[in-house]
Amino acid sequence: MAYPRDPNSDENDSNHRLYNPYQDLQVPTNMLYKLPTSPEHLFPEESLLQRRSWEENLTYYSGIGYLAGSSAGAAKGFISGLKSIESTDTLKLRINRVLNGSGHAGCQIGNRCGIIGILYAGLDSGIVHYMGSDDVINSVVAGLGTGVLYKAASGPRSAAVAGAIGGVLAGLAVAGKQALKRYVSV
Repeated sequence: MAYPRDPNSDENDSNHRLYNPYQDLQVPTNMLYKLPTSPEHLFPEESLLQRRSWEENLTYYSGIGYLAGSSAGAAKGFISGLKSIESTDTLKLRINRVLNGSGHAGCQIGNRCGIIGILYAGLDSGIVHYMGSDDVINSVVAGLGTGVLYKAASGPRSAAVAGAIGGVLAGLAVAGKQALKRYVSV
């Protein structure tokens, strides 16, 4: 029931035995647990779906948007915090400037990207539900609509430019995903 003693160990440790719960098993330890390789679903109809539900999309895209935006904003704020340091600042004040810049910019950009993710998830799920199929065109239209909705208050020209940017970015994202599926083996 104990591990074999190490000959190089101290003689004072002879009172302590290490317990090995797998010693008496005749099965290799790595074969004890057979974990499934496919996703497990609570209901059988969930396994027939080939895409995430609208709730999962909403959570996924808003979370990814917020995380990416916060990271990019923190990097931008870090650089602006470093640039705002004056020669008379103490070390404590310098650190404070960098942290305040990172936190402020990270929060602002993260919130904006999270909102864009929510808009995209809602439009994408709505278009897929209405059209009945999930293809590249739906994603591009959802990206276009997201850009237009996000910049609608800034005027028609800004909305058109943002819509074009959103459509292009969504198209590139879908094309990149398809290329990864095709050329990268997992």
